[in-house]
Amino acid sequence: MKKIIFLSFLFLHTITAFAQIGLGLRNRYRQQESVDYTRPRDYTIAAVTVSGAEHLDRDALLSMSGLRVGDKVRIPGDDISNVIKKLYKSGIVSDVAVLITKTEVDKVYLEIAVKERARLSRFVFEGIRKGQQETLNDKIKLTKGRIINDALIKNTENKIRKYYEEKGFRNSKIIITQRKDTIYGSNSNYAYLLIKIDKGPKVRIQNIDVEGVNDFKAQKVINKMKKTRAKGFNLAKIFTPSKFIKEEFEKDKKHILEFYSKNGYRNAAIEADSVYDIAEGLVGIKLKIHEGKKFYYRNIKWVGNFIYSDTVLNKVLGIQKGDVYNPEELSKRLNFSPTQQDVTSLYMDDGYLFFNIEPVEVQVGEDSIDIELRMYEGEQANINKINLRGNTRTSDHVVIRELRTLPGNKFSRADLLRTQRELSALGYFDPEKIGMNPVPNIADGTVDINYNVEERPSDQIELSGGWGGAFGFVGTVGLVFNNFSARKLTDLSSWKPLPQGDGQRLQLRLQANGRRFQNYSLTFSEPWLGGKKRNAFTIGFNHSVNRTFADFAMSRQLGSLQVSGVSVSLGRQLKVPDDWFVMTNALSYQFYNLNNFFGFGAINNGRFNNFTFNTTISRNSIDNPTFPREGSNVSLAVTVTPPYSLFTGRAEPLVNGSTQWIEYHRWMFDNSWFMKLTNNGKLVLHARAHMGFMGRFNPNIDTSPFERFVLGGSGLTINNFLLGTEIIGLRGYQDNTIRPLEPDGNGGLRYNRNGAGGIVYNKFVLEMRYPISLNPSATIFVLGFAEGGNNWGNFKEFNPFDLKRSTGVGARIFMPAFGLLGIDWAYGFDSIPGAPNISGSQFHFTIGQLLR
Repeated sequence: MKKIIFLSFLFLHTITAFAQIGLGLRNRYRQQESVDYTRPRDYTIAAVTVSGAEHLDRDALLSMSGLRVGDKVRIPGDDISNVIKKLYKSGIVSDVAVLITKTEVDKVYLEIAVKERARLSRFVFEGIRKGQQETLNDKIKLTKGRIINDALIKNTENKIRKYYEEKGFRNSKIIITQRKDTIYGSNSNYAYLLIKIDKGPKVRIQNIDVEGVNDFKAQKVINKMKKTRAKGFNLAKIFTPSKFIKEEFEKDKKHILEFYSKNGYRNAAIEADSVYDIAEGLVGIKLKIHEGKKFYYRNIKWVGNFIYSDTVLNKVLGIQKGDVYNPEELSKRLNFSPTQQDVTSLYMDDGYLFFNIEPVEVQVGEDSIDIELRMYEGEQANINKINLRGNTRTSDHVVIRELRTLPGNKFSRADLLRTQRELSALGYFDPEKIGMNPVPNIADGTVDINYNVEERPSDQIELSGGWGGAFGFVGTVGLVFNNFSARKLTDLSSWKPLPQGDGQRLQLRLQANGRRFQNYSLTFSEPWLGGKKRNAFTIGFNHSVNRTFADFAMSRQLGSLQVSGVSVSLGRQLKVPDDWFVMTNALSYQFYNLNNFFGFGAINNGRFNNFTFNTTISRNSIDNPTFPREGSNVSLAVTVTPPYSLFTGRAEPLVNGSTQWIEYHRWMFDNSWFMKLTNNGKLVLHARAHMGFMGRFNPNIDTSPFERFVLGGSGLTINNFLLGTEIIGLRGYQDNTIRPLEPDGNGGLRYNRNGAGGIVYNKFVLEMRYPISLNPSATIFVLGFAEGGNNWGNFKEFNPFDLKRSTGVGARIFMPAFGLLGIDWAYGFDSIPGAPNISGSQFHFTIGQLLR
């Protein structure tokens, strides 16, 4: 028995001794110098060598170990163990040992024996298609030369498994093995990873069961899970797939609790949940919910308020005793409410930057809660400095003139948000990356504001195209320089390709359809004429030629229309009713030369002058010009000519072959409105209404056949009747085909392609928009729409409910270099008498323009 105890003690003592000196290499035997491990003592390191490092830098390993000649080291002790830990932690070796090769009195000679880890040469997939391999390459991001260790293999496996779980493959199997790569030679230190993938069947949810739901319908609670739904038709989640994704399921459980919290169930909890297999590719979900009691507000008390009374704060808060307890709504009313004023904005819009408020539950009763709203008002803060970063192309003064937060002014959160909107509306910066960071200086009661912007391309190669029925394709090619600089024209170094940075706009356009139609235009805009106020000055020139031919081969010309014009406008920002309003006044002159050209009713020959004065009042408060989520854009435009007949006393209508001055007045109203339908702002409702009418000054003269309204198609002005006409889009119908009907001689009405446009029109549109990508280099969103519109040749026939209706779907892509690209499919429901092919299934394609 004593022998057994002695041998056991000797064995354990030997194992401990070897661990102290870090003997970790397997299948490796080396004669070591005799050391008495029962008596630790200090040695001086006489020499340190490295063995086993064929590809690693030995000096680097020595430096990493921390062992240096001349240092003291205790054996046995922690010094040697720490060396081994350091080298293991580096991840570059798979095994390491510190060996004593020789001792001399108080000197020791050490050897660091290592086994190197292999480096990655490549990785090979098995079991998946090439397209998936390319996707996984981007996900795992393995680069040649990386050291292969357990962590790398495990992380790679987890990334692949997560990718397939997000696709609904819950039971995917991934096996990763390391193999020596012989293509680099038998002595190389390279290895490749063989990644075998069996993704298995996609797992879908067969059913979802909830227990403990008493105060709501079970399906209502289940519908609060945004990305988790069972198979079968569900109108509330018609676009949500039924595949099971664990990560989304965990988020959706929180959404259920948020729903209960909003409805006063403060103590609601999910007591248990389980996901169980039903069959291959099918799972079921069970949730056990504890609802608890419904709570209400009892007493609400303000603490620390001196600037505003309890009465004022209660009115802003808008929560009364007895209302359902809703912490989320309370937080919005206190800190930030997108639909109404909140308490924090009440203070911060008046300069109280240091304001802070904290709601505290001071007493919780059986079904009611007392709330104390503890606030710190602080002092008003003035703006000290404005720091601007990121505008590498746009001049500082162009950005600074848009700022509502100027040094010396009181801080205002409303001004900060308005500035963000103004910078976004410029179109020069990525609206999703405009940063605003107030930096308070508590010591002196001031605040510095840092604005960070990211430039994006704003110049455009403008292309617009459409099919004009028998007249073929009409396209537009142009250059739009949205950040032009006229003052840098003499600086040749700034021509890239034209001078930029001063916020001016230069547009050159050519629109053509061979010999049938050409349009040339040049427009220059200065948004801040004089540099001190928002006075937008614009001057434009245009010349157009339209020809008709006897046949499609254009062998014999039948007629022509030439239009030349010039316009000058000046717009300014108004202060009343608020500074969202802009008034623009414009003078323009158009000269029409008709030579046997049809499309304006009884007028087909002659020369006509059109001198007009236009006033437009508009209000634009949309939050993002590329993908608006909130706000509206409303405008009223009035265009009048001088009432020549009233001045001269003559009351003669326009006569064929004459030279006359046109007279009319025209009123147009446009309203575009955006509203978020989801909290994340992705699903957006866009409603539009458009209407207009033309009148005459003299009741004895017919309304001018020029500048009337024509509806249909994409709204592009693309056929032989486009000049001197206001074109209104109406999807589901051919371009420019919705015109007033004329008597057919048999008591009915018929379509007249050569007839003049209407003098009154209206149009209504509803769109649902959803973004696919908000990347500034390519913003993409899809939409579904329903719209209707019509026009009439006189006010007696006007009926706003007699609409040509259509519905359809579409997509928009905004690319900075090309502008907005759009494609729509629409179906027009209403037929046109005498023109059976005008309505029905239609595709509409636009590049570079918004539909009106």
